[in-house]
Amino acid sequence: MKKPKYKRVILKISGGALAGNKGYGIDPHIVNSVADQVEEVAKLGVQLGIVVGGGNIWRGVAGSTQGMDRATADYMGMLATVINALALQDALDKKGVSNRVQTAIEMKEVAEPFIRRRAVRHMEKGRVVIFAGGTGNPYFSTDTTAALRAAEIEAKIILMAKNVDGVYEDDPVKNPKAKRFDKLTYIEVLNKGLAVMDATAVSLCMDNQIPLLIFNLNEAGNIKRAILGECIGTYVGGGFIGRS
Repeated sequence: MKKPKYKRVILKISGGALAGNKGYGIDPHIVNSVADQVEEVAKLGVQLGIVVGGGNIWRGVAGSTQGMDRATADYMGMLATVINALALQDALDKKGVSNRVQTAIEMKEVAEPFIRRRAVRHMEKGRVVIFAGGTGNPYFSTDTTAALRAAEIEAKIILMAKNVDGVYEDDPVKNPKAKRFDKLTYIEVLNKGLAVMDATAVSLCMDNQIPLLIFNLNEAGNIKRAILGECIGTYVGGGFIGRS
């Protein structure tokens, strides 16, 4: 059996990906598919942390553009990520995958508070850790959360699971001839203004030399393929291979 390329990873799942074709809410088929793939990865002995977005339920930026206080809108978005985390936890529980939800906003009745050393210990014991609540602060995206948690737990790569199969020079839906990039540097992402992560998150990854892999979540087995080091999606790094 092929060995995993990465020992410890962060999987970033956007809220939009969990909504599937519905565009809003949680698609149980997508959540179960993610749980199936996570179960596959867990059996490989990979230490896995998952950061979930909340855009399928609420986007803080969208709320603020409608006149809502930005901080309040962002806190609502953080709560949306907890809903998604609990849905994923339920699906993993049903498959017998040991896991914990940790949230940056304290809510002891439903999740553990985020404690870095405890999160690492959970992963060392083979538990999947689902990080919710963003960074716990407004004005920061869940992409930045993924970069921050990856740096804190010393993850070897961030796997960006999306509804598209990589990074394109233009919107592939509007422009079918748009070119897909196989590999990019952090600077190219920033200079070209590509929709990989927000600039804060990309800069944090660059400073800590954490590579990214952007791939399609909806293709079964892609999470395992990414961890095995197969060439899927778009790789973002500073001209080096992941610190496996």
